[in-house]
Amino acid sequence: MANKLKHNPIVGCMRWGVWGENFNTKQYEQIIDQCLSIGLNTFDHADIYGHYTTEADFGNALKGNSSLRNKIQIITKCGINMLTPNRPHHQIKSYDTSASHIVKSVEQSLQNFHTDYIDTLLIHRPDILMDVEEIANTITTLKQSGKVKSFGVSNFTTGQVDLLNKFIKIEHHQLEISVTNLNSFQNGVLDQCQIDNIQVQSWSPMGNGLFTEQNEKHARILATTKELSNKYKCSINEMLLAFLYTHASYIVPVIGTTKFERIIEAKKSMEIELTREDFYKIWCASTGLEVA
Repeated sequence: MANKLKHNPIVGCMRWGVWGENFNTKQYEQIIDQCLSIGLNTFDHADIYGHYTTEADFGNALKGNSSLRNKIQIITKCGINMLTPNRPHHQIKSYDTSASHIVKSVEQSLQNFHTDYIDTLLIHRPDILMDVEEIANTITTLKQSGKVKSFGVSNFTTGQVDLLNKFIKIEHHQLEISVTNLNSFQNGVLDQCQIDNIQVQSWSPMGNGLFTEQNEKHARILATTKELSNKYKCSINEMLLAFLYTHASYIVPVIGTTKFERIIEAKKSMEIELTREDFYKIWCASTGLEVA
């Protein structure tokens, strides 16, 4: 695969606030500048991160700095009602993709980020009660007003994507894809994204629990990726991302770390060109089986 077809990793901000490092404004400014210094300019958020506080914390670093806002792209998500003291009117965790909720969420995000547009808005989870025509009409209005530049979904099935895509173009799909979660390689999601020209974004791209939960599967994966990392002269983290970058759907990893040195590793992973056999070594380490 040619490097020119690979997309820079997206910088995930979920753990930058109270759900993780609890950065202050100066620390937000510093890590944003560090990411920009290595060519990473897209930052991933959701309204619920930090119990509805992380967007505003990030926005404090942008406040009054239009030149910085013009250098970055902001992804955020809406559609989950979380139980938290910050939303005392929520009686139960639920999903809401009604027009009123989407518009209210976007307006709040614009205020949080001190900006007049969101680069990419994603529906965070498929709402059992979603009215796809209502969603499409709402997003179309938001795009026409300039408040949302592009639109996508997160964690949708192929059927749900097909249904919504009948009424509005889905441009991005963010879901869990990694060496520990191979579902999207086999359930048609990545095929669909290639057919419909949808950008694939992967959350937890290095494998959920791979380094923290000890089991036979994880041991196989770590042994194989360690062996290959020695061959390719890279870190295990870089090898885990190179595995995703090998696929023809051009998966874009969303890097959830708060450590800049690991963000650098994510950028460097784009330079690795796995052979087909090495890709399948990692695949088989994950499944525990030879391919059929």
